[in-house]
Amino acid sequence: MIYLASNSPRRAELLTQIGVSFTRVKADIKEQRDVAESPVQYVARLALQKAQAGFINSQKDRPVLGADTIVVVAETVLEKPRDKTHAREMMLIMSGATQQVFTAIAVVNDQHTKQILVKTAVSFKQLTEQEISDYWHTGEPLDKAGGYGIQGIGGKFVTNINGSYSAVVGLPLYETDQLIKEFIKESSYVG
Repeated sequence: MIYLASNSPRRAELLTQIGVSFTRVKADIKEQRDVAESPVQYVARLALQKAQAGFINSQKDRPVLGADTIVVVAETVLEKPRDKTHAREMMLIMSGATQQVFTAIAVVNDQHTKQILVKTAVSFKQLTEQEISDYWHTGEPLDKAGGYGIQGIGGKFVTNINGSYSAVVGLPLYETDQLIKEFIKESSYVG
């Protein structure tokens, strides 16, 4: 049993899929990239800060898992779209290109921290203006890194994926399972 520092329905579904029991905890943090931060440093920091914020809001009786996912094209971080114009800009950047999707996971308690990062390459077909507009009107892009959901309608734009599909959705199944097991084993020696 763990705490999940996320409101994401996708992360909740993925944890349930691998048989992890959890209770959600609130983890409000400011999600803004520092000027000197690389995309990898950024996503890792966000995952850790979410886990730490969740721990503060938990009963501190079990580990807290925090995660974050970002989409990167040529060192440009594509986060959740602010509006239709921003979503269109992101889709045009990804159109006909390969993006890197980074998902970072952190598990913490009062004495121990463990993190991993999973990188997945996702290639998109060349998109038309009509496809981009139609996709925006589905409502799906609103709360998703990169402005698309691979597990939903946005999956029809994907021509190739190299890495973890579930990481692109929001939580890599194998790596998350291993991280939780290792954390529990290691932290039992810590305290």
